[in-house]
Amino acid sequence: MEIPTSSLFSLSLVLLFFFVLATSADVHENFVQCLTSHSQNATSISQVIYTPNNSSYTSILDFSIRNLRFLTPETPKPVVIITPSHESHIQVAIICARNHGLQIRIRSGGHDFEGLSYVSHVPFCILDLINYRSVSVDAESSTAWVKSGATIGELYYSIAEKSKTLAFPAGICPTVGVGGHFSGGGYGMILRKFGLAADNVIDARIIDVNGGILDRESMGEDLFWAIRGGAGGSFGVVIAWKIKLVPVPSIVTVFTVSRTLEQNATMLLHRWQYIADKIDNDLVIITDITRVNSSEEGNKTVQVSFISLFLGRVDELFPLMQKNFPELGLVKEDCREMSWIESTVYIAGFSSGTSLDVLLDRTPDPRISFKGKLDYVKEPISEIGLEGLWKRFNEEEGAAGRILTIPYGGKMSEIPESEIPFPHRAGNIYHIAYFAILDEGVEFSNRYVDWTRRLYSYMAPYVSKSPREAYANYRDLDLGQNNDKGNTSYAQASIWGVKYFKNNFKRLVHVKTMVDPSNFFRHEQSIPAVSAWGKKRGN
Repeated sequence: MEIPTSSLFSLSLVLLFFFVLATSADVHENFVQCLTSHSQNATSISQVIYTPNNSSYTSILDFSIRNLRFLTPETPKPVVIITPSHESHIQVAIICARNHGLQIRIRSGGHDFEGLSYVSHVPFCILDLINYRSVSVDAESSTAWVKSGATIGELYYSIAEKSKTLAFPAGICPTVGVGGHFSGGGYGMILRKFGLAADNVIDARIIDVNGGILDRESMGEDLFWAIRGGAGGSFGVVIAWKIKLVPVPSIVTVFTVSRTLEQNATMLLHRWQYIADKIDNDLVIITDITRVNSSEEGNKTVQVSFISLFLGRVDELFPLMQKNFPELGLVKEDCREMSWIESTVYIAGFSSGTSLDVLLDRTPDPRISFKGKLDYVKEPISEIGLEGLWKRFNEEEGAAGRILTIPYGGKMSEIPESEIPFPHRAGNIYHIAYFAILDEGVEFSNRYVDWTRRLYSYMAPYVSKSPREAYANYRDLDLGQNNDKGNTSYAQASIWGVKYFKNNFKRLVHVKTMVDPSNFFRHEQSIPAVSAWGKKRGN
């Protein structure tokens, strides 16, 4: 009897499905067996291994997913999650992942814009550093050691426990993990005075592709250079950072002044561009731009909030504002004096009187879905150009829109482009980031992604060119990505790499080739190793 072709095809699909399931099961069982057999303490490591059969697997996976676009049934899931509590757990994970052909995704806080710290389209495991997060502050030497799983909030809180006049120039969002933040550069509210987080890293500990633990001296200056701004997931697992703390006054001043288009927001933002990177280095004024309800019932408008931190008292700030930005109309009643640690809570958007303990909460509220993109602005945008920007907020998707601008200048302009891989220094007035953001429970459809792309396209005439620069910590796969199998050419990777790192990209590839020639540590925008393809191209 002849069997119909359609039946044979269906049977083949069923057999393939069971083969994939069996293969996947074999991979995770063999990988877990490798972890326990190679560990010095099998009981210890078994307590930090989570497979899909484990009742805590889903909660561990979901807890540090900070972009709900990548928390769907269709999102690829890891074969195993490891939450190391000891460096030996990380060493074993690297060795076993290599032996069993698994990619490693390294998750610190889970804020990767494209989910690359917990998503892959090839078989993978997650090294989740949530339990590897201690902070040790030495106020006397103005230094600290912080493990990569700590959040910015936990770091700030630990500093404040030891000193009211020491700080660190890291980011605004307290739930961001320091591992990824430091790896890509890391900007915050005191960048004009002290530079980036990565500019203030003075030592580090990294576990390399062979499982070896290296510090600054043993890793060498090339690798130490690369991990401070070359972005995470390319060179090894940086497990801890030694940072130089910076002095701040016991009292600082903050203010937020919001203006709508009807209150001359366009003129104010235009004027801000001429002073934001040139005023006193102790003063940073960022802007937060959103669509809001107009005073006219039923209408919408755009609101620009000018949010500031000044390293000093209001009586020192006020003359500076009167001289440099009188148009804003700042009055002393707009200003609040507080400690630096209190300012981190204020700038993060928490309401007045919120306890400092909020810095220790790793769970953002609300959880969100988002798409983000970023540009660098080197010449002031005209008022006409800004008005064109507001039109994009009038579109339906503009309700989810948000734009943030962060001024540079000061210390940022003094540091050479090649000092660390982060190259965006002198010549940049500010960076401008575009977001579409929806709260949990609201479907984030592709039309919101498309809105950010249209906005990005509109901004092309007003931002940096050749290359159109981007920031590695604001990862954007629209810029280009590597091949899944890891055989990406230098030319292909340069499409996105030069945007992030400019001329530093070539040195990053050189370092990568030295320390990880087989390209084991890789993801969609990791630094490629030329040895993986160089012989074919004669490089």
